[in-house]
Amino acid sequence: MAVEFAMPKLGLTMEAGTILEWLVESGSEVAAGDAVLVIETDKVESEVEANAAGRLHITGEKGQSYDCGVRIGWFLADGEDAPSETTPVERSGSDPSSNSAPAATVTRPVDAAPTGGRLLASPNAKRVAAERGIDLQGVVGTGPGGRITSEDVPLTAPVAAAGNWPATIAARQLAELLGVDLASVAAGGPEGRVSREDVARHVRGRLAAEPAAAASSAPSLLPALQPPTEVVPLAGMRGTIASRMHESLQQMAQLTLTMDAVMDAVIADRSARTDKPGYTDYVIAAAAGALRDHPVVNSQITADGVALLPEIHVGMAVALDGGLVVPVVTNTDERSIEEVSTETTRLAAAARDGKLGLSDLEGGTFSVTALGMYGVDAFTPVINPPNTAILGVGRLRDEVRVVDGDVTSIKVLTLSLTWDHRAFDGAPAAEFAASVRARLEGWGSTA
Repeated sequence: MAVEFAMPKLGLTMEAGTILEWLVESGSEVAAGDAVLVIETDKVESEVEANAAGRLHITGEKGQSYDCGVRIGWFLADGEDAPSETTPVERSGSDPSSNSAPAATVTRPVDAAPTGGRLLASPNAKRVAAERGIDLQGVVGTGPGGRITSEDVPLTAPVAAAGNWPATIAARQLAELLGVDLASVAAGGPEGRVSREDVARHVRGRLAAEPAAAASSAPSLLPALQPPTEVVPLAGMRGTIASRMHESLQQMAQLTLTMDAVMDAVIADRSARTDKPGYTDYVIAAAAGALRDHPVVNSQITADGVALLPEIHVGMAVALDGGLVVPVVTNTDERSIEEVSTETTRLAAAARDGKLGLSDLEGGTFSVTALGMYGVDAFTPVINPPNTAILGVGRLRDEVRVVDGDVTSIKVLTLSLTWDHRAFDGAPAAEFAASVRARLEGWGSTA
């Protein structure tokens, strides 16, 4: 019996995936566990393995985006034809009557080595190219193995005629049918190409805008006051960040408190080490210990209430061109400061090289974000759902304090804690922040 092959859900936050490349031809015999295609989520590129054996009949189009659970192919027995929409089918790994998507296995982030002529470019380079309207086919890569990085993408795109606008064949056909100018469509496909789904989304947005504007008296987004020098589309990583941060502020009761921590003990410890951890590493380690003592902060809101999570996995925000990602230091409270530093160094390098795996990005229970390197003292970080708190780290600065009549110079940084007031109140939030501060100020004796 035919087994449906659907777009897998590779993580809790994944909603859709774009097919970058089929690694086998339609009609090929595959075994369960064989890598059969490469997909791109809003986070990483990953190879996906077959979740059943048989002759693979491909229905998903390269360059198109599909929601998780939407069929992209079939696994067929010898001599079997792909079923029609009304034919009963089997869903691998689930009850035939279940509506859940079949399981799929992630192998590894896609390597930079050429595979079947696929364009070698990092996810960040593809995003930047899409925003600038650049066709990466003509860009020379300077990364490992000739891989195109974001630095290789030109700042501006050459003026393209409508017929040369980067788009899939299906996108061109639909645009011609509906009278849509491809230059007005935000590209969400690989290598900055407009896909058929991009055209459809563009048309749906235009159709929805008119009745929505008529039905609502709320003010809409105003046109630019001046001709802009550049318009950065809210698509790809930028669009995901915009959507999730807006949802975070809408769905949570977020408040922020700040608290100074004297860093003299940390500075002394760091100076005595050969491999010197970053100051944010110390904050991450201190926060992990404080989370163990204040479990309500290591939590999330569920349908049943505030769920206190037994494992502590601290995410750290890493800034990229045009956005950021939050890779996760797993089991943070069980790691030494050396181990935390080694892991944050690895994750930051992988993030900037576009080599993070899905396992590096999932499961965070709390987040730490730093702006001190930009000269910021304190700020209001926005919680990364489904967490209930996030800790901001300001710059290390000099201060003077008077103790028993003596003037003393100290090193201080400000901790900015944002928490969801639905999960816990101001007193527990302050106690948690004070616990982080105590661990930093007593480093070497309590850490």
